[in-house]
Amino acid sequence: MTAAPSSTAAPRIPTLLVSIVGCVTIAAWLTLTHEALVHWFVLPVLVCGIIISQDAVDYLTGRLTLFDPVGVLGLFGVHFFFLAPLLHVAWDSYLESYIDQPTEWRDWLGYMALINVAGVALYRIGCHRAAKWGGNAPPRYRFECNHKALLWACAAGLLISGSIQMWFYATRGGILGYINAVSADVGVGEAESVDAGMGIVFMISESFPILAMIFYAVASERKKYLRLMGVILAVFVGFFLLKMLFGGLRGSRASIVWALFWAAGIVHVWVRPLSRKFVALGLCFLVTFMYLYGFYKGLGKDVFVAMQEGTLEEKSKRGWHSMLLGDLGRSDVQAGLLYRLMRAESDYQLAWGRTYVGTFALLVPRSIWPERPPIKTQEGTDAFYGAGTYARGQWYSSKVYGIAGETMLNFGPWPVPFAYLLFGVVVGRLQHLLRVLKPGDTRLLIHPFLVMWCFSIIQSDSDNLLFNFIKDGMMPLAVVFVGSRRIRTAEPQTAARSELISDQPVLI
Repeated sequence: MTAAPSSTAAPRIPTLLVSIVGCVTIAAWLTLTHEALVHWFVLPVLVCGIIISQDAVDYLTGRLTLFDPVGVLGLFGVHFFFLAPLLHVAWDSYLESYIDQPTEWRDWLGYMALINVAGVALYRIGCHRAAKWGGNAPPRYRFECNHKALLWACAAGLLISGSIQMWFYATRGGILGYINAVSADVGVGEAESVDAGMGIVFMISESFPILAMIFYAVASERKKYLRLMGVILAVFVGFFLLKMLFGGLRGSRASIVWALFWAAGIVHVWVRPLSRKFVALGLCFLVTFMYLYGFYKGLGKDVFVAMQEGTLEEKSKRGWHSMLLGDLGRSDVQAGLLYRLMRAESDYQLAWGRTYVGTFALLVPRSIWPERPPIKTQEGTDAFYGAGTYARGQWYSSKVYGIAGETMLNFGPWPVPFAYLLFGVVVGRLQHLLRVLKPGDTRLLIHPFLVMWCFSIIQSDSDNLLFNFIKDGMMPLAVVFVGSRRIRTAEPQTAARSELISDQPVLI
């Protein structure tokens, strides 16, 4: 006989109430400790925080699983839409002083927050509606793992990517020679970069670590000892070291962080579920790594001299502020862009989709199309410095604008909420895919990469997204496709995989 539920069980506190109390408490504390925050802009920023933090609360309380895209983006959104604008004012940290800036940054942060309120609300509506389309009906096809084919495909990929990486280092005087070349190239424009024109090489060579992780995950199905926690920890350490050799020495922290996220996702969905405590410790490591490795990105090999002198932040002009607000936020860039577009004397002409055309033109080699359209750098430069200031290869802005910023460059500020709505539909469909995939479907090996890619959409531009998708995803996607059997789904599937996604209701 099944025991009756206890009448003394504590009721679940509504997600919305937790979001309101948490965000109001944080905003009140920051306002009390920083007089500059006594301004109307805090109100729309607070509303943004309350809306997006509902997904974060569900994620932190276990109602959404570790690699659910809605939960991951909700957690990041708390910083991006809520904390970052407040910290810009609290720390008095904005764009470079040589850029024409608004006399009152708080006003424009507030105007941008008003747009974001509509955007975040539409994002959540689109996301949670799209996640329900199709219910729990299974996909028409499942991708079954062909162990032998997948392992051989991984081995072939590892051989090819490893050989190309060794050739690459050999042409740069070895690993130390490459580090010296990168150090001499710090601060040089993209046209003169030591890595210019090497995109195809990186697409193949830098796939080595993730192919090794896929090989390990598939092999662990038939070797139980490979699923022991001690072995998993050793695999993560080895993966991190491999990633440093295969792309990390270029100074790209994002490529390392996203690769570790993907690797953790593969382990979670294929080898052994990871605990939230383990993931929390991993996040602490990643944040610390981003902070420390930022000095190498800014100084190259001179980082060791600056470390001995105790002048790391001074010489590199990097630190916690730049990491949290520059690397993980776009508040001042988007508010500054809004100011430049909306002021009466603005001479900027909307691009009307040209930045997206320039992005897709990247797929055509310059040898075939020498005068292919420029990416968003032309529009961004003209928007911030004045019409006609862009000069290819000589003078351009390298800022990254995020989904809202690039939308404004093309169509102005008013369509921004609808861009977030479309983004929400994409995230919702990805969440739905996670719900209906059965254990053993090889698409689960790619799912963490897609979550990571969605994460990047908020803060990256279309050219960055396309380049990273091809560079990081093409080889692993090809290997997984070769190692899979596509089988038509015959049996009904009415239940979700409970350890991958929660079906708890979510407030909108």
